[in-house]
Amino acid sequence: MNTTAQLPDLKELKTGIQKQFNILLQTKNEPQGGIGNGIYSRYKNPIITAAHAPLEWRFDFNPETNPLFLERIAINATFNAGAIKWNDSYVLVVRVEGADRKSFFAVAESPNGVDNFKFWEKPCVIPQTEEPDTNVYDMRLINHEDGWVYGIFCTERKDKSAPKGDTSTAVANAGIVRTKDLINWERLPDLISNTGQQRNVVLHPEFVDGKYALYTRPQDGFIDVGNGGGIGLGYVEDMTNPIVKDEKIIYGKQYHTVYELKNGLGPAPIKTEKGWLHLAHGVRNTAAGLRYTLYMFMTDLNDITKVTHVPAGHFMAPEGIERVGDVSNVLFSNGWIEDKDGTVYIYYASSDTRMHVAVSSVAQLVDYVTNTPEDTLTSAGSVNTIIEQVNKNKEIA
Repeated sequence: MNTTAQLPDLKELKTGIQKQFNILLQTKNEPQGGIGNGIYSRYKNPIITAAHAPLEWRFDFNPETNPLFLERIAINATFNAGAIKWNDSYVLVVRVEGADRKSFFAVAESPNGVDNFKFWEKPCVIPQTEEPDTNVYDMRLINHEDGWVYGIFCTERKDKSAPKGDTSTAVANAGIVRTKDLINWERLPDLISNTGQQRNVVLHPEFVDGKYALYTRPQDGFIDVGNGGGIGLGYVEDMTNPIVKDEKIIYGKQYHTVYELKNGLGPAPIKTEKGWLHLAHGVRNTAAGLRYTLYMFMTDLNDITKVTHVPAGHFMAPEGIERVGDVSNVLFSNGWIEDKDGTVYIYYASSDTRMHVAVSSVAQLVDYVTNTPEDTLTSAGSVNTIIEQVNKNKEIA
């Protein structure tokens, strides 16, 4: 009996896979139907998935070294992308996670911001510090008024103080790079903070009294929040020596809210006539595990430490298939783009698995943040808020 497998026609296989891949990349995206909420429009299809990873990353096309045409490097997920408008294109720096659990950064570009996202040829090369990163993820992109585009991301390393045999305890900090072309990245020293571990750090796009302002999310441990978990604000005099000073919590946790366990800023805030628009993530604990949602608030134009408006509850939460993934029941955003006409593209990931987009405008978001009732923090208060609105509507009718 002949058990020798017949070798496949590699040219035919490659052509077929390339055709399917091109169809995926060119699939048109459309807003979801239905009534909606008037604040934003979610789009039907995920904009970037593991299947969008270039075939050249995944397959060895050499018939001598891959005669059966097997996938050699598997991609597990694409999520938590920073965003920037670049040469009239919509550009994301995506967190790509391989099957080996290591994350890396790669640039994906779209002509319209909602579909046809295509990865650049090669992933980003991030220079290493004296202590190499074990894992990197969740880069925020900030086009700062000093002329640099900064990328601030989480760098994760094993905790050297962990007991012998403990192979999961880690230390997180903010890694910093800057660039002028999104290709060549200059590595700066990691952030120096005295308030614990830092997994979510965002640079304010303008100088504040001649200093760099950074939003932080200090916490005691890699997983355990401890006394941290709120959105902090501190100042750095020189990004090549990033020692954050005068770090204080400007938006803390609150019992029985969407951010009762921890909260942190998403992308850099958008400047509007009425204040700085902020998009953040809030986390609460449930019987099914942690639930991540997005919420918004506004700070004063002239005093960014002053929170002026806070709509009640979440701004966006997982829906449908968004609830399912590697880490389920999670929405996370660290990138949005404001166009010159006021359109805002909100890029968010669902369940640590895939990227999505929702489209709104500065006018809609400002209206939402400034006119939505605040949280009364009690059930009775929520009922009163609804009754007040019902009575107002009766007067109009």
